[in-house]
Amino acid sequence: MNTDPKSYNAADQSLAGKIVLITGASDGIGRALAIRSAELGAQVVLHGRNVKKLEAVYDEIMSRNNCPRPSIAVVDLATATSNQYQALAESIETEFGRLDGLVHNAGILGQRLSIEQYDVPEWQRVIHVNLTAVFVLTQACFGLLKQAEHPSVIFTSSGVGRVGKPFWGAYSVSKFGTEGLSQMLAAETEHTTMRVNCINPGAVRTEMRLAAYPAEDRDLLRTPEQVIAAYLYLLSDDSIGTTGQSFDAQ
Repeated sequence: MNTDPKSYNAADQSLAGKIVLITGASDGIGRALAIRSAELGAQVVLHGRNVKKLEAVYDEIMSRNNCPRPSIAVVDLATATSNQYQALAESIETEFGRLDGLVHNAGILGQRLSIEQYDVPEWQRVIHVNLTAVFVLTQACFGLLKQAEHPSVIFTSSGVGRVGKPFWGAYSVSKFGTEGLSQMLAAETEHTTMRVNCINPGAVRTEMRLAAYPAEDRDLLRTPEQVIAAYLYLLSDDSIGTTGQSFDAQ
């Protein structure tokens, strides 16, 4: 199917019956994607570290008509142990038996400083949350993904994960790693039904963008709701056979 992911128009109930775990679902792109996925019929597992924010997304989904009841998974990626990742996977297995979609959306910006000035503990924290935690969660959920007929893993990349730019520090390096992790996993699963892809959201009206560009006119940026089409495409069966790619969301 020849589809431009960034202009994908999801059909009603196109995600019906799918079990989808979205990290960082309490804000920004993750929140918008969780709500829209539920509207399209997905059973969404809302991941985040702030219970009140996740409960607000839960309530928003439940206020919409005919949305499956979402689940909440509170895990702090900065401090989570391997047991916590395993417990999350086991809870999904107990409740649903499989995982059709895994969307890695959570991430932190870190410092905007030169390599010379960058704080070492902060570097380690950003790399851990944005890359190591992503690897660990993917590994923990791998058995669940293999239980699905056409599982989809989506990594969130960045323009600075393709071209190294000054003062983007650990964030940029973590996104280069994300691109590599996605390519590697796609190659390792190319003879299966699993598809693995990256999405670069671009400039979006989120808190992270505001932290990176505090003087920017936010009204000129696209909202999270306006950039989730590519994610919906890769979660849907319309993208079956598409793997190992890195897409721009806008």
